[in-house]
Amino acid sequence: MIDLSRPDGPKIIAIANQKGGVGKTTTAINLAAGLVEQGNRVLVVDLDPQGNASTGLGIDGSARKMTTYDLLVDDAALEDVIQDTVFPGMGIIPATVDLSSADLELIANEKRSFLLHDALRQPAIDAFGWDYVLIDCPPSLNLLTVNAMVAAHSVLVPLQSEFFALEGLSQLMLTVREVRQTANPKLRIEGIVLTMYDRRNNLSQQVEQDARDNLGDLVFKTVIPRNVRVSESPSYAMPVLNYDTNSQGAMAYRALARELIENHTKTAA
Repeated sequence: MIDLSRPDGPKIIAIANQKGGVGKTTTAINLAAGLVEQGNRVLVVDLDPQGNASTGLGIDGSARKMTTYDLLVDDAALEDVIQDTVFPGMGIIPATVDLSSADLELIANEKRSFLLHDALRQPAIDAFGWDYVLIDCPPSLNLLTVNAMVAAHSVLVPLQSEFFALEGLSQLMLTVREVRQTANPKLRIEGIVLTMYDRRNNLSQQVEQDARDNLGDLVFKTVIPRNVRVSESPSYAMPVLNYDTNSQGAMAYRALARELIENHTKTAA
């Protein structure tokens, strides 16, 4: 097994929530863009069989010759699966629907939970010069999500500002705890980011208050507003920071990237 404590290499963050429609892929794409704006090189790993992160970064289906499926199932080399995007400083390992069968195909593999870890934590990744690797997880707590958590240094959780939002966190936190106990003892919660937030809505404000009361400093100060530009940008195959750089959504993701970097700077100090 590769040494989890190896200091070199990029910071690997799994973006996960078993509930769909919470802004997970949107956060992966736009946080990546925000980190790039701050001078970082970022690799997005699309681990969702829907392949929305790939589409949202302009990777056409016909261009996805080698994918995360090949990385996990066929042990493909990193240089064969990483693709450049049209956004300088940002690369991607794309996904296709083939990934939906990975759970079944890997079940007999005794290292099935460590496949992404072994791919992303190998010293060979250092040659690419990534500062961050963001893993866009599928909306379920399946073997793919477990692979992401075993590979990652931390888990970032997008939380939609809606009724019952906090209740869905408990199972995710249990999964993180299990992974920490069995496979990745240094895994931590990067933070909870509130998405689709409407300041005019009492419910959004109540969800924020409940989250901060229950989770304290785990909740990012930055909240992501409900913003039409954020919703439109994927159909133009670009992050909202590129689609409408002065929109409220773009400014929020820019602030989230700065807050994330600031938190890492404090941790390293």
